[in-house]
Amino acid sequence: MNVKVEKQFQVSAFFTFFLIHSSQTGVGILNFQSQVIKHAEQDAWISLIITWAATHIILYIIFKLLGGGTNDLVAVHQYCFGKAIGSIMSVMALVYFWLASLTVLRSYIEVIQIWVYPSIKTWQLCFVFGLTFYYIISSGFRSLTGFSFWGVILPAFLFFLIYFPLMHANYIYLLPAFSHSLSELFLSSKGYALLFLGFEWILMYYPFLRSSNNRDISKWAYLGNIYTLIVYLIITLISFLYFNQEVLQHLPWPTLMMVKIVKFSFLERFEYVFIFIWLLVIISPICISLWACTRIAKRTFSIPPKATLLFLLVAEMIVSVNLQEFKSVDYLVNFTSNVGIGFVYVYLPLLLIIKWIKNHFMNNRLNKI
Repeated sequence: MNVKVEKQFQVSAFFTFFLIHSSQTGVGILNFQSQVIKHAEQDAWISLIITWAATHIILYIIFKLLGGGTNDLVAVHQYCFGKAIGSIMSVMALVYFWLASLTVLRSYIEVIQIWVYPSIKTWQLCFVFGLTFYYIISSGFRSLTGFSFWGVILPAFLFFLIYFPLMHANYIYLLPAFSHSLSELFLSSKGYALLFLGFEWILMYYPFLRSSNNRDISKWAYLGNIYTLIVYLIITLISFLYFNQEVLQHLPWPTLMMVKIVKFSFLERFEYVFIFIWLLVIISPICISLWACTRIAKRTFSIPPKATLLFLLVAEMIVSVNLQEFKSVDYLVNFTSNVGIGFVYVYLPLLLIIKWIKNHFMNNRLNKI
């Protein structure tokens, strides 16, 4: 059942680092603080580490799923459930991947409409972004990997901006430390879960990673997840040091509020620059998830990827235009978060158990023969 991909379409295992991290970085980094602070307050950074550890375990589970003759999600489903039921399960995964792409796109459009162009129409942004995404995805997985690489490297220079909020940091805001129960920490960790979602797309692009040793791929994937932890931990701690708890709970865009204090003699509104640079960041999760959708459709029903891509982009545009109220966007984010948590932290471990049972059953049958 292994999917064979020609070397000319593959990328080095080293790029797994960038694919994993870029998939986990999106619009959520701009406003996650008000969600995670509700239960654990100043100890929410501990919840971040808990979420990262859980994600690390799920990555290990994913690599177990992709071994033993099944190197993508469609193959795993067909092996565990058969072709008919396996195809249904793959289509459900496709819907979730599409939802993830839609959520990132509509959330970023909301940021532009609130902070930069309040009068711009949703369909205008959808049209421009749709053409961009179609060009990138239709160019192939290697081009998509290149955008993921630059989507990690270029925004990394923005970390020099932490100097500005650190000038106003108050370390008392982190005290008292370790004062919350495990239940409160786990409740806050759910708010971080949405930030880490996206790494599961490796279930579809794994055959496109070239390596003589599969351990190289897992090594770079784990390092990408660690780098994601470092990024979110820095932003979390800086936010907690700059804002007090009461203010942070009511701020809709804490990260952008911190960026707003950055001023240069030649540039007054730096948050505008920050928002448009962040477009490089959100391109990767949107395009990788849509590419995974086209891959599932091709593997399951032999539908040409470009036809699937065009249909999914038009569907995203229609849904985005109809989500006019900001409450509707928040509902979409919460719904996708719940679906993603269920898929990643519940379904994938269950799928591994089913695969183990199937392996045990098949081995017993072979031994009897």
